[in-house]
Amino acid sequence: MGVFRTVASLATNHAKVGVKSNGKYSLRPLLSCAPVAMVSFDRGAHSQDITKNIQYISNDKVKLKADPKTMKLDKPVNKPLCVMINWLLARQKHVMKYATLYLEQGFDVLSVSCTPWQLMWPQKGSQLVAKDLIKLLAMNENDQPLVLHGFSVAGYMMGEICVHVMKNKELYQPVMDRVVAQVWDSAADISEITIGVPAAVFPKNQIMQNTLRAYMEYHMKTFHDAATIHYIRSSQLFHTTLCRAPALFLLSKSDPVGAEKSNRSVHDSWEKMGIKCTWKCWEKSPHVQHYIHHPKEYLAALYAHLDANGLVSQPEKMRLRL
Repeated sequence: MGVFRTVASLATNHAKVGVKSNGKYSLRPLLSCAPVAMVSFDRGAHSQDITKNIQYISNDKVKLKADPKTMKLDKPVNKPLCVMINWLLARQKHVMKYATLYLEQGFDVLSVSCTPWQLMWPQKGSQLVAKDLIKLLAMNENDQPLVLHGFSVAGYMMGEICVHVMKNKELYQPVMDRVVAQVWDSAADISEITIGVPAAVFPKNQIMQNTLRAYMEYHMKTFHDAATIHYIRSSQLFHTTLCRAPALFLLSKSDPVGAEKSNRSVHDSWEKMGIKCTWKCWEKSPHVQHYIHHPKEYLAALYAHLDANGLVSQPEKMRLRL
């Protein structure tokens, strides 16, 4: 297993990437996913850390600080909020392309990340991210709409969120009830984890993908109690979600990670529960790249979904994009 240990170590701990800041490049751990404290973007948007995995993006230059124990913010948030749960190793500039769609409609955005290491060790990783997120939403309620927009492993993360809701429904179920609309782009189920993680970590190296995939299969068998049983439980809760908001599914038949079969299973389960579901499946486009390959159709489906739920406040900006 020596080669697998090497690959796992590279994939989860030691890989670094050059990050440009103030015109200079520096090395940061590839999987830290922790952006700088305050970053300015085009169109006047600003971003800041709430935790290492949760980032607040707004058109307003407001500085927020969360109590690390309670996740209570030091200032009230009184704008509609989109909770955007990103795909593995999502780049900031790519996340912003989606966040901007909501910023234009008067939303603020919570950008949530999960690293491959956190995914592989749920009890010390992804479950803690899910706990911070649901606590943040519960401790900072407002009367504005809440939208959930998830990509890829977000389906798994939503299941972990539901685990925490089940532990304290009195406190956390109101958060689920506040969600007005949900969007699932390339949602991946447990059966696709060993395909999706290697593709995210080594997108251009098939040999390393195959090696990491073999390690992950070994990992899931060897660490069944530490990892796999949590994936199974999360999948069950995603299929029987505690969120009843209308859902839009965006996927393609050619995507092996956000597979059509597993998405259809979730879609059908939710419809039987009385959840209104909209299905948009393209013949061909890569994982979490449907917006890039089918921009007009993607936006038309997204805006129609938001508009149907009373979430479009700037229709002129919507029309300009369409």
